[in-house]
Amino acid sequence: MHVLYEDDGGFKAATVLSETDTSLQVEAASGKRSKIKKSAVIVRFEQPSPEALLKEADASSQDLDLEFLWECAPKDDFDIPVLAEEYYGHPPTPVEQAAMLLRVHGAPVYFHRRGKGKYRPAPPDILAAALAALEKKKRQAEQQQAWVDEIKAGTLPEPLARQAETLLFKPDKNTLEWKALDAACTQLQMRPERLLMNLGAFPSAIAIHKRRFYAQQFPRGTGFAPAEVPAVARELPLADVEAYSVDDITTTEIDDALSVQVLDDGTLRVGIHIAAPALTVTRDSDLDALARARMSTVYMPGAKIPMQPDEVIAAFSLDAGRPVPALSLYVVAHPDTGEILSHESRIERIVVRENLRHNTLDDLVGEEQLDDPAAELPYGHVFRPLWRLAKALSRRRDEVRGKPESNNRVDFSFYVDGDADHPESAHVRIEQRKRNAPLDRLVAEYMILANNLWGGLLSSCGVPGIYRSQQMGRVRMGTAAAPHDSIGVPQYAWCTSPLRRYVDLVNQGQLIAAIEHGVSARLVAPFKPREADLYAVISAFEAKYGAYADFQQAMERFWCLRWIKQQGLRRIEAVVLREDLVRLKDAPFYTRVGTLPELERGRHVLLEVMGDDELDLSLDCRFLDVVDAQGDAEDIEDEPATAEAAVEIAETDAADGPDATDLRLDDAGSPAPDEGPKPKEGA
Repeated sequence: MHVLYEDDGGFKAATVLSETDTSLQVEAASGKRSKIKKSAVIVRFEQPSPEALLKEADASSQDLDLEFLWECAPKDDFDIPVLAEEYYGHPPTPVEQAAMLLRVHGAPVYFHRRGKGKYRPAPPDILAAALAALEKKKRQAEQQQAWVDEIKAGTLPEPLARQAETLLFKPDKNTLEWKALDAACTQLQMRPERLLMNLGAFPSAIAIHKRRFYAQQFPRGTGFAPAEVPAVARELPLADVEAYSVDDITTTEIDDALSVQVLDDGTLRVGIHIAAPALTVTRDSDLDALARARMSTVYMPGAKIPMQPDEVIAAFSLDAGRPVPALSLYVVAHPDTGEILSHESRIERIVVRENLRHNTLDDLVGEEQLDDPAAELPYGHVFRPLWRLAKALSRRRDEVRGKPESNNRVDFSFYVDGDADHPESAHVRIEQRKRNAPLDRLVAEYMILANNLWGGLLSSCGVPGIYRSQQMGRVRMGTAAAPHDSIGVPQYAWCTSPLRRYVDLVNQGQLIAAIEHGVSARLVAPFKPREADLYAVISAFEAKYGAYADFQQAMERFWCLRWIKQQGLRRIEAVVLREDLVRLKDAPFYTRVGTLPELERGRHVLLEVMGDDELDLSLDCRFLDVVDAQGDAEDIEDEPATAEAAVEIAETDAADGPDATDLRLDDAGSPAPDEGPKPKEGA
């Protein structure tokens, strides 16, 4: 005897070996033996063989008209033999029963299962809806396949072209468009972003990089609605100072300036003047909410996304020739020893005499000119005394650090001539500047001084602030003052870039309270001691700042690749960092060279450019030769700790960085952000 039985949602036929009251021991044609429940048996039969039954039943079931079966089936629950007898007009054979079972069971739209071997015809309205859904699904499948065929033929269907950005950055994987794209990518073995770019959905790889970043960080767009900046609610005194700012030629957010006065006893009175937007951009205001949402200005070659609306920048940027609110730190110090004799902070207005630019001054302001009183030096009456004191301040920090600060690494500035969104018609320039350029070191030293002393002021008044500290090589952000070992200061609070960094804006609001109220400031400061929201600011800032840094790094890699193409470089010099990791000598591009022999750090090598990929932000190079006779470690002594990360970003998430000088890691042994030149905004 044989049986047809249900097993795991399907049907099997086998020969009975033994039987009990509740179960059967059966053997399949393959020889496999199984124990099944008696309740699972649907049909018992003697002929044909189990394998023949299933084969014949499957063939016969295809000839059964489902619509006719549905019409003639009992309206209530029925057994398969009942319907089979009604259909065939005679007691059904085992093959006919099995065929009917397979046909009815395989049509859940027409028949609803009600138990073992029992079914019920679907109600007319439900059947109609189900058939309509099946028809729709069929049409969708046909449409999907048509789109896939178009894509494979090299044409992007118009519906997919309209949704290209959504499909790539915020896809709804239930849509027909996504399914078609996904199927085409699978068949062509290509990533969606590459396929869409090849089909013309995006003009270039940089469009994909940017739009992905914007979708993640600026889903509502990068612009601002028109903003109204409240007037400063107090009359501020006008400072009698001769102040100058020093920035890159493209800088528009001028947030710091310096003044100096030589006193009768030979000491210097240095003024460090910082733009003061916190006077009106107060906590929980609409303008504060805008800045807090962004946390920082985003810099990239050829463009920037400001943290604050243009109206705020226009109101508080230290542009020359007009009185502007400023938070000023006046320091009296001995120029040769760096000893701070006194310092005070004021809320006032200043008029910057001139906005000086690195691009025009760097070649004229060298150490020789600064150290030689007889040498010709533009603005010598300002730069010489500031330089003298800056060197002394640096020496005092070196004593605390236990070693001199290295300033030998080259910084790179990007300048894009033309529309950065259309790289084919734009031209990129990569210019190098030694980090130890005197004007850089000069400005950096006074920013360090301000961040140190203002951090100390907050701490002494019991006013919480946001500090950066470094101990045992680990950099942290917190609300309590702590030493920063690599800089060599007892505390360090970002305070000098309130126009472009939210942490500085928060600290400035706290500083204003400390300056005005002293030890009672903690009662009236925007953020009170141990306020949880201050920790929320730190957490959000670190996340945003890191994402912005990765993006700028990716953009710089893209423009490095463009620069290589524009220069027509087939052979290029690089510096060995470690193992197979190198940095191009004339561009801040890090890459791995698999054929690189084992060489010491700092060796210069010649590479052959084999190819590049602007979507993956990768450069394929082959080792040719060692350029120098011995290593020149001094060139990379201060190489950023982000070298490995730069490659990893390109390797893992190419589309997913502020200027290297702005995002320099403290624990890399180099100056922290705000201690060197500002990001190159027009780059």
